[in-house]
Amino acid sequence: MKLPNFILSAAVSALLGFGGAANAGGIVNVALIGEPDTLDPVISTKTVVTMVTMHIYETLYTFDENWQPQPLLAASPPEILNDGKTYRITLREGVKFHDGSDMDSADVVDSLNRWLALSSRARSFAPLVESVEADGDNVVVINLSGSYSPLVALLAFPSAGPAIFPQEIIGEDSLSATIGTGPYQLSEHEMDQYLILTRFDGYQSPDGAPSHIAGARNQIPDEIRFVPVPDSSTRLEGLLSGQFDYADSISAENYQRLVDSDVVEPVVRKNAFSPFFVFNHKAGLMADFDLRKAVQYALSEEDMLIAAVGSEENYLVAASLFPEGHLWHNKAGIEEYNLADSARAGEYLAAGGYDGTPLRILTSHQYEFHFKMAEVAKVYLEAAGFNVELIVVDWATLGQKRNNPEEWDIFITHSPFLPDPALVGMYSVKSRIGWANEEKEALLAEFSRETDLAARQALFAQIQAMYFHDVPFIKIGNLNELRGQTIGMTGVPQSPWMVFWNAQVPE
Repeated sequence: MKLPNFILSAAVSALLGFGGAANAGGIVNVALIGEPDTLDPVISTKTVVTMVTMHIYETLYTFDENWQPQPLLAASPPEILNDGKTYRITLREGVKFHDGSDMDSADVVDSLNRWLALSSRARSFAPLVESVEADGDNVVVINLSGSYSPLVALLAFPSAGPAIFPQEIIGEDSLSATIGTGPYQLSEHEMDQYLILTRFDGYQSPDGAPSHIAGARNQIPDEIRFVPVPDSSTRLEGLLSGQFDYADSISAENYQRLVDSDVVEPVVRKNAFSPFFVFNHKAGLMADFDLRKAVQYALSEEDMLIAAVGSEENYLVAASLFPEGHLWHNKAGIEEYNLADSARAGEYLAAGGYDGTPLRILTSHQYEFHFKMAEVAKVYLEAAGFNVELIVVDWATLGQKRNNPEEWDIFITHSPFLPDPALVGMYSVKSRIGWANEEKEALLAEFSRETDLAARQALFAQIQAMYFHDVPFIKIGNLNELRGQTIGMTGVPQSPWMVFWNAQVPE
């Protein structure tokens, strides 16, 4: 049962004995936007799941501050053979799982095969895989039918990523236990109340200075306590009162309160991510091209951004799928952005034979800026002639509903700017949105095979132009991200995912 916010706050205080910032025992208290609805990192793309499970499970590679893949459970970069169709990966030796067993190639093979079968991130790549094999105890070989240039980045990506498990816990449909190689292990979990991770004493850290989510994982806290707090204002008040040392997703309007506080400080990630209106191509209104174009022409992305975060300092009206300065930035097709043309939208409505069926927009208050954008979108869409229904649910329920194409037409989400477009699942026909376009599929296949950077950039510009024409989803713009932490807290990287293995809070 979901607890009301005021009950949740009181329960959290009593449970964790809050009386100030983290105590001398090395406990870090973190406010999440909601309950992780699974602790299986392979099957979920939700940020709240990834942030928790990254402490428990690890992948073969991870990313440094320049978004370059670095070895994590692998000992070194892969040896690439056979014209890019064979990847030979040597594993680090001496790595242990939380149950005390040693990680070996058999565990990695079974884990990678599970990821290929279940992860939404792997759907486009999986058909290229001919085999994943062990070559002795410490080498894994991935054989492909064709080259796939973003493979190492894909192996490093933690969201719905290729986490490594002991083969004994891998069941046909689910994991039988919560056991990984990570620096922390699951200690206690009360749904909708708290999740406690404790230091894994047998952990073998990778080498190197910490860089983003790569390098040494020093296990500084004894415990990390994650508490789901769905209401943004409650997260803020808990942070200001000392209940929490770190809080995710603070509303931009509260930035000054963090600045003025003598106990906490703002954590701002500039140009951190984009919100998206994601269209359902499998069923319902948005399966029709003309109705998608009607939405595209109706919306004012600029007004949605203003509603989301208020101050111009916190957003950028930006059409391109990647920001200026990013490797994949280009301007193809950007003239079809921020149009707010209700008359032209009405023409597309007529062409699509719109009959007044409600346009169902799925959103949540847990990311309050999602809901604020939905409210503005509703006004513009109704002005163009749509009948709009906002379906407002908690984040976990939204995650379930978006898997059923009969329950929604648009859902709202957000994502950081990823290191390679091949990691963006929404481009694939096999994603939950089902964007089907034969020309786009051919371009994506060529993009994934190509190894020359300039050629890949040119191909992606064509894909972006097709995105603007076909409207599989709408990128609203670029946003800063606001979090909050105890003054003087160190060791939490400026990452899309909050990780705390190197975190230290002043006593």
